Amino acid sequence: MFRYFRLGGFKMEEQSIAYHEITPIFRIFDIAKAQEFYIHFLDFQLDWEHRYEDHFPIYMQVSRGNFVIHLSEHHGDCSPGSAIRVKVNNIEAIHSTLKSKSYKYNKPGLEKTPWTTKEITVIDPFSNKITFFESL
Repeated sequence: MFRYFRLGGFKMEEQSIAYHEITPIFRIFDIAKAQEFYIHFLDFQLDWEHRYEDHFPIYMQVSRGNFVIHLSEHHGDCSPGSAIRVKVNNIEAIHSTLKSKSYKYNKPGLEKTPWTTKEITVIDPFSNKITFFESL
């Protein structure tokens, strides 16, 4: 199946385009604080990390299941204070697990919203916000 779009006088063909997962990039400033939040509090695993040379900014990937985030100390990659929403199952179990952690900087609540979701919002040490949600 072909569909044609006219952009600036040119035809553009669309052939079986498929979109897949997205990978958000969050700005970080301190590796130890990032690992405390993402690995110890949220139970992500560190998949890999990269530096061009010693004493250069780090770029790393953390994940939990299919949920992948890139964390970057590079100033040009992204801005601090970003926000993402992540659809989950069994949000009550996630809430219970996070409440049981001894992470002193974040004790998230479980909110029932007017738009028929239950949500947990956590904010990392660099003001990046992750909202986990489940539809009711």
